[in-house]
Amino acid sequence: MSRELQRSLHASIETAVVFDDLPLDHRHIEALAVQLTPQVKALIAQAVAAAEDNAPVRYGLAAAELDERVEVALDSPAAVLAAQLRGHQPDVVATDVPSPTYLGLTVRPQSLNSWQWWLGVLSIDPKAVTVQGTAAYAVGTKDGCVVHVCGDGVPELLTDTAAARLMGLLAEADR
Repeated sequence: MSRELQRSLHASIETAVVFDDLPLDHRHIEALAVQLTPQVKALIAQAVAAAEDNAPVRYGLAAAELDERVEVALDSPAAVLAAQLRGHQPDVVATDVPSPTYLGLTVRPQSLNSWQWWLGVLSIDPKAVTVQGTAAYAVGTKDGCVVHVCGDGVPELLTDTAAARLMGLLAEADR
């Protein structure tokens, strides 16, 4: 995790340096990423611990306890993908599995990097994203499933247009 975190931190620092036109070269950026990684790792651990303290109790229902309209097998590709995403991604707010190969996914990304990651994981071109109200919508694919993603709060993240354009999340303005 540390090496991956260091790379992400490096990319974020590099983005900030370019965005703010700071007089730092590659060596400076690399040194900052290496020096800040332990502190960022500690902050992440604190945030995870706080989230776990406030997390709701997880429970499951057996198929017999659900109403009779359940038609999707729990081992279908969409159900398996939904379980994986719910279990490993803190951004996931809700999943809906109406068919064996279709997944409705609601995420609340905490940053532009997080939203960019979701678009990449779901093979979504940023130009295909539709913004309505307080959410962004798109359709992608993962593990043989069609995934309709709703990015709750994404329009608020996209208000930093310079950073969003730099990350390829917004098209350049026509001039």
